[in-house]
Amino acid sequence: MTERVFLHTDRLVLRPLRAGDFEAYAGYYTGPRAEFVGGPISRVDAFNRFCSMIGHWQMRGFGRFAICLRGEDEGFGHAGLMQMADGALPELTWTLWTPEAEGQGYAREAGLAVRDHAFRALALPALSAIVHKSNARSARIAEALGGVADETIPTRYADERAFRFDRARLEQEGAA
Repeated sequence: MTERVFLHTDRLVLRPLRAGDFEAYAGYYTGPRAEFVGGPISRVDAFNRFCSMIGHWQMRGFGRFAICLRGEDEGFGHAGLMQMADGALPELTWTLWTPEAEGQGYAREAGLAVRDHAFRALALPALSAIVHKSNARSARIAEALGGVADETIPTRYADERAFRFDRARLEQEGAA
């Protein structure tokens, strides 16, 4: 069984996903706000993706967390790591499920906590972030977290671009 990991920031708790998070997750993925992540998709497909995120922890020993405000238990997004193929760079991901959560800095704060956890606790040397080319907000977050555009990192689709996060470079710059 994989250890249950929690991450904490000044405003957030990143906790393991659980069944109670599914409705908010499905609301996001079945709606128009999911346009940059392959959506909208059906509720059944959302369920399969949600279960995949939970199972990822068993396969890789790391995965994605629900994003919650400190002192509250309701998830309003997810952030974490995903590695779909052996040998691929683990991918740093973040998604806010509600429009009310946007513009508050939560995605950046959660992404930074996950990035630092990946580099410190997991000792990963590098990460990627794959962002839809039209998603300027996520590209700005990737850059704010220290990501550098890298055309050598494979993406799943032609309308995506990749960012690379190198632990050694960020440590040298004092950013990790």
